[in-house]
Amino acid sequence: MNNNDTIFALSSGRGKSGVAVIRIAGDSLSAFAKKITGRATLAPRHAYFKNLTDDKGIIIDQCVIIYFAAPHSFTGTDIIEIHSHGAPAVIDKIFEYLRSNNMRTATPGEFSRRVFYNGKMDLSDVDGLVSLLDAETEKQRVAALKSMMGGDSAIYEDWRNQMLKISAYAVAMTDYDADDLPANISDTIFQNIKSLYTAISAALNKYKISRAITCGINIAIVGETNVGKSSLFNAILGTARAIVSDIPGTTRDIVSATLDIDGYKVNISDTAGLRETMDSIEQIGIERTANEIKNADLVIHVINPFDSYQQIADNEIFVINKSDITESPYIPNAIYTSAKTGMGISELIREITKRINEIAGANESVLMINARTYGLIKDAAYELKNAIEISNGDYDILAEHVRYAADAIGKILGVIGTEEVLDMTFSQLCLGK
Repeated sequence: MNNNDTIFALSSGRGKSGVAVIRIAGDSLSAFAKKITGRATLAPRHAYFKNLTDDKGIIIDQCVIIYFAAPHSFTGTDIIEIHSHGAPAVIDKIFEYLRSNNMRTATPGEFSRRVFYNGKMDLSDVDGLVSLLDAETEKQRVAALKSMMGGDSAIYEDWRNQMLKISAYAVAMTDYDADDLPANISDTIFQNIKSLYTAISAALNKYKISRAITCGINIAIVGETNVGKSSLFNAILGTARAIVSDIPGTTRDIVSATLDIDGYKVNISDTAGLRETMDSIEQIGIERTANEIKNADLVIHVINPFDSYQQIADNEIFVINKSDITESPYIPNAIYTSAKTGMGISELIREITKRINEIAGANESVLMINARTYGLIKDAAYELKNAIEISNGDYDILAEHVRYAADAIGKILGVIGTEEVLDMTFSQLCLGK
């Protein structure tokens, strides 16, 4: 990949629209900007309304053209934005014109890769950008924006700087006389490592919260056959998504939907009824139900009024459905519903909302940890633990373990990394980013 190529891409969405934004990035684009605006001089960040023509003078479209001069641009290089009408034919014709001027289509994430190479963002910031572009709910937007704007980077940089400082002092323990070092330096080193390990372990323990915000909170509706799970699923959604029937075992596969509840993305699933069966197809559905329960953050456990009470787990909401057809003995903490009449549905949704907020916890201080960063944070914690437990007073060994921990955090930021790490991060982005 040549970072000196002039690249372009559609930064707005494909399809019929009022306006499309085509972004061009490269070195020394002022001459091309003057050419397409027809001006001898050009003011950066100024919008020019112009009939964009090809090299034969044929009008392509009426456009607004903006030139961003390096380094004051998204990528840190020169950028031109062409705001055209959003018709696919117009966009294709502009692309054809740009290719005729020795420009090429950008690969996914290539704009952001240049942002990284030019020091405008580190990899943690880019992770935040990926999350922001994927944001579907308010909580996702807030958390991703905080990460993209350097909130997570500041924490990682602080951890890494502390590790480098500890490692330097540990090396100094072997190279200098005790009289030349600060008093109680050994105790200070171990105390600092323990404090770092505690902080990083706390972040790892909150990975579930971060995953719940970014990927969604998983809720499974479970119970035996014919207890009204599908009716309850439809009532929560406010629409008929699942097939409802009096015949036991109607639901044989997982039916899922996504909701926005109190700003959180929620993935809710209607599952196959649990029972003994010789039907091989239904058995597959029951096995999938078991997997849904395993992966669920919250389980809505449904029974009929005449069923016996069952002990439930801490992550379960106990629901007695069909409460309109017969009286049921009082069971503490159970929610009585009727999917048919709507009784208790509002109470159930309030309980779901309360549980979701309990799961998400105090998310304002949570790092946005994805699969890549989770593995690297685990590596850092492992190395710090080794520094504490197996160095046995050998400060060379201690310094090495702390340095390995610093390297792991450095890979999160992109301070130390490989092309594979960069490819994994940037390939998640769209063409115009």
